[in-house]
Amino acid sequence: MTTIDPRGTIPGPTLAEFRAAQITVAPVIQPTPMELSRHLSAMLGSPVHLKCENLQRTGAYKLRGAYNMLSKLTAEQRERGVVAASAGNHAQGVAFAASELGIRSTIFMPMGAALPKVQATRDYGARIELRGLDFQSALQAAIAHVAETGATFVPPYDHHDIVAGQGTLGLEILEQQPDVDTILVPIGGGGLAAGVASAAKQRAAELGRTIRVVGVQAEGAAAYPPSLAAGAPTTIRTMPTIADGIAVARPGDLPFEIIRTFVDDVVTVSDDDIARAIIALLERAKLVVEPAGAVTTAAIMTGAVRDAGTTVSILSGGNVDPMVLERVIGRGLVASQRYLRIRMDLPDRPGQLAIIAQILSDEQANVVEVLHTRHNEWTQINAVAIELSVTTRGPEHAQRLLEALRRAGYQPHEV
Repeated sequence: MTTIDPRGTIPGPTLAEFRAAQITVAPVIQPTPMELSRHLSAMLGSPVHLKCENLQRTGAYKLRGAYNMLSKLTAEQRERGVVAASAGNHAQGVAFAASELGIRSTIFMPMGAALPKVQATRDYGARIELRGLDFQSALQAAIAHVAETGATFVPPYDHHDIVAGQGTLGLEILEQQPDVDTILVPIGGGGLAAGVASAAKQRAAELGRTIRVVGVQAEGAAAYPPSLAAGAPTTIRTMPTIADGIAVARPGDLPFEIIRTFVDDVVTVSDDDIARAIIALLERAKLVVEPAGAVTTAAIMTGAVRDAGTTVSILSGGNVDPMVLERVIGRGLVASQRYLRIRMDLPDRPGQLAIIAQILSDEQANVVEVLHTRHNEWTQINAVAIELSVTTRGPEHAQRLLEALRRAGYQPHEV
């Protein structure tokens, strides 16, 4: 565990700067709830509290950093306006902060950005420019606009004042849960993790105690483990991930320096782990959390975090496209074997569907969809193929159903 000497030189904001940021952002943010999760506590073997930043204004923590940075702009800079590039939470945070401060904002978003996020950003008062098919194209357009107009570019994470604003969440956690032993925080570029870890650890050192901070990344976009091993920010090739809010190929320079000083460990979780976590939060905590915000819950559910003591799991955002949420829920149900797709061959004679239906009924499996065909190339000429989609109560129930089909002489294969 990292030990912090509050008298030493540290990278990034000081505790005094975090406290000043807390005063600055107080008029616009709302202290978000801290909810005890008995379900996750039973899994971890110690109390788990959910820091519900998904319930923050604009639906994510980003407002903290954006407002703190924009509040420090000069009158001349405010007159020229601000610019950002984002497909999601950063866009909404900047738009809302600028509107509150009476500053014009222009947000560049890729043309494929989710419509609800585009509309929300526009509703917060920003002028939207849709450019290119990916984030990099939108970013390049934003930088060109800054060069043309003299507007101030608002980076998503790699800025001293942004980190200071995000760190107000760390101070808030210690105020709400002073006995916390471990804080779990999502990591993308690193602004949130850097701010929370630094602020919380500096405050804990002032109180004469230590806490542990663990960062969590999606395994398809985990730039921090190789960067920390190399001792410098390293660019990786990211893979597609449902946690697009933290899919960053290279750590920010300032967040990296802070994280390697203050964060004790970085773990990764898979997309299936994240999907299961989203379902658990929906069912057990009644919370809608976006994939990037659910990685800390996934780390608990997979056992990536152990011996944590009293733990705070940060749910960093709740802005998720309903269509994406539908797919993620489906993925999570499949990953937890509560939604089962079965393919098998049946003898081509009357009564076979009735037999299968009876087995499903006896095992109390609910049929969602049935595909029955003679035209699959892998099916023998004297057989028919059937593909079943059923819901079950979990892995044990799913295995009982498969065993029942095998006892009846069939050879079911999970799809």
